Amino acid sequence: MKRTLSRIITLAIITCLIPLSKAFSQDDELVAAAPLLDEEVLPNYHYEYIPDFTYDEIDRRIKAMDHEMAFDLNDKVFSFIQYFTVRNRDYTKMVLARKELFFPMFDQLMTKHDMPLEIKYLSIIESGLDPQIRSRVGAMGLWQFMPATGRMYGMNTNNEVDDRMDPELSTEAAAKYLKSLHRMFGDWEVAMAAYNCGPGNVRKAIRRSGGKKTFWGIYNYLPRETRSYVPQVQAMLYILNHLEEHNFHPEDPTYVVEYEKIRFDRALSLDKLAELTNLCVTDLSNLNPAVKNRTVPESNQNMALRIPKSKVPYIKENLAWLTDSLNNAPTTLLASEVKVQSVEALAQEIKQNSTIYKVRSGDVLGTIASRHGVTVSQLKSWNNLSSNLIRVGQTLRINPGISNNIASTQTNPAGQTTYTVQQGDSLWIISRKHEGLTVEQIKRLNNLNSNNIKPGQKLIIG
Repeated sequence: MKRTLSRIITLAIITCLIPLSKAFSQDDELVAAAPLLDEEVLPNYHYEYIPDFTYDEIDRRIKAMDHEMAFDLNDKVFSFIQYFTVRNRDYTKMVLARKELFFPMFDQLMTKHDMPLEIKYLSIIESGLDPQIRSRVGAMGLWQFMPATGRMYGMNTNNEVDDRMDPELSTEAAAKYLKSLHRMFGDWEVAMAAYNCGPGNVRKAIRRSGGKKTFWGIYNYLPRETRSYVPQVQAMLYILNHLEEHNFHPEDPTYVVEYEKIRFDRALSLDKLAELTNLCVTDLSNLNPAVKNRTVPESNQNMALRIPKSKVPYIKENLAWLTDSLNNAPTTLLASEVKVQSVEALAQEIKQNSTIYKVRSGDVLGTIASRHGVTVSQLKSWNNLSSNLIRVGQTLRINPGISNNIASTQTNPAGQTTYTVQQGDSLWIISRKHEGLTVEQIKRLNNLNSNNIKPGQKLIIG
């Protein structure tokens, strides 16, 4: 009897330490697994405490909140508060880890448009704060714009760039769209409903309700998804302002990398830009989520790229050669343009034309390449470098004259000085080889509309 009583007490203690839903559904298992009092009971370090709460407690907290877009608690909102704080805590934790990436920008743009700051919580329900998420019907980005609506607000889409995934452009568009819906219906809750299901469905719900103008007045006449949409936004508004009360403690929040925007005015590859500037291509991709395949095409060549602030001074200082070198991708030579040499002759030519450079403090491959009129890719190839990392005192071989056997400066019968483009050349490199010659002069003399050139091409340089 004494032993049985001990067993019952132990079971009662354990039951208090687990969620009630599990206790009621697993009675038989708990009785079988419950240890005796004279056995060692080890603590459960994986247990996450989920505070209990009542409807009245949540109601008091909401009434005490200082927020511009007022809302009242009801059973629908309360059920979603339960859902995001108990049943789907992982979704809330995911949102907490991302919110610092976007909330400061959201607040800035909402203030600019004279809108309630609470509107930003709508993005949580739309996308979970994932700028590259796509819905099953083709909506994209933080604010889930469909292609047609995106174009109405200046966001275009092609195979390489989708402006709907640009956090600033899409937030600006969402603010304008929501403001127009608020002007249309005079109520922020109804405006959010219209954002979800379209103004036509909201007008239909107003008619069917007998002319009511509030969200809860037309609630029963809205599409099922929209009936859940606004209460979810309000539930997140409450939760993110009462994290401690529900035992949410963001462990690894992600903060946005400080950046500035720079225009390169040309098609480019983020991989090439990262190579030339010693940037991490992942950082570039994260800062520019609208660039889908790490490539900016000709059609979007005027877009400004977000660059980590730490690299901005270097890029601005070297913008001319960087801009030109971004188009300096290797080009396949025609068979008629290739000159065959023996290995011995090529080795002797490299030796004769090589320059030896010792790396100094503060050097990076980009500045060394610029100083000698070559590209980073050439430096890496000549020195068998697998990365852009170099060290002070390291010796680098520079071979700017290696291709003089297949390219030269000549004077044509018309008295013009011409230059035959070499493998690895860019307009910037050619201008550096000829004193007083600029990239713009070369383009003007040759009626070039872009910086694209290819080996074997003859250019007028004077």
